[in-house]
Amino acid sequence: MLLLRCHLKQASPQKVLCRFCAAMGKLQSKLKHSTYRYSSPDGFIKERMQTKAFQQYSPAHVDAVSVVAALNSDLCVSGGKDKIACIHKSNQFFSASRDKMVMMWELQGPSQPRQQFSGHAMVVTGLAVSPDSSQLCTGSRDNTLLLWDVGTGQCVEKASVSRNLVTHLCWVPREPYILQTSEDKTIRLWDSRGLQIAHTFPAKQHIQTYCEVSEDGHRCISCSSGFGGEGCEATLWDLRQTRNRICEYKGHFQTVASCVFLPRALASMPVIATSSHDCKVKIWNEDTGVCLFTLSLDGSGPLTSLAVADTISLLCASFSRGIHLLRVDHSRGLELREVAAF
Repeated sequence: MLLLRCHLKQASPQKVLCRFCAAMGKLQSKLKHSTYRYSSPDGFIKERMQTKAFQQYSPAHVDAVSVVAALNSDLCVSGGKDKIACIHKSNQFFSASRDKMVMMWELQGPSQPRQQFSGHAMVVTGLAVSPDSSQLCTGSRDNTLLLWDVGTGQCVEKASVSRNLVTHLCWVPREPYILQTSEDKTIRLWDSRGLQIAHTFPAKQHIQTYCEVSEDGHRCISCSSGFGGEGCEATLWDLRQTRNRICEYKGHFQTVASCVFLPRALASMPVIATSSHDCKVKIWNEDTGVCLFTLSLDGSGPLTSLAVADTISLLCASFSRGIHLLRVDHSRGLELREVAAF
């Protein structure tokens, strides 16, 4: 697991200053503090996205990066084999790894976790924190969801569904609901008050790999596995009364591993972004499903995770080239370019 501080100087988009606090672990999440500083040279030329005008730093991770999550506009957390959930505008975050444990960390605290949560029988594959930060929901390949009291570390609810191999969890803002994707191709909406299923969306044709909820809590996106263009889509769903499918986003050729709603300030229309195992990040018109731009990160291997860093920047995790810092560029329309990789 790795803490990454990125100072994105808005006045000069060509400058990037990064501080890394490295942490490695095999079966168990661990946190160590060591620091590296990098700063890019002034004046590297602005290029269109298809060119290679970006700064390549020494890799922060020695292996594939499976997840990246933003704590705030300056700081994010990345994991190799870990799952991560962050408390917005807080110095606390959670990690889960193959040791079946979930750990709570404090950025300014010691290198040991503040709290540990043990209860799953298999690897933990989903984490979601309640809007008030008082509860944590975890999901696993053991077909169960557990609801925890963050303050005491005690499990307060447990639910199990046959063949429900959890792939991702996301808490709906300002609501008691938790969205969940699964290897059984199903998206479920859980009510945390008793941890009961509130709604099951129509099953898809492929494994659902990831889900994300819009800031207003009205819509959500799920991603599908696939190959050769079969599957490989993202789907927009209504979370309000109808809970219908609204739109699909097709154009990737391999598994879509992550999706995010982009800040409304980026464009005149609502937009989303997806990352895929086909080494591409795509920006889509949320309402029409039209692909607005495609960025190909050649040589990166499968792209595993996306996170909004600030109003103009994205972080993208990859198998082969670590973490990519991407920036939206309006100089020639809505485009995306790679600023740095580390």
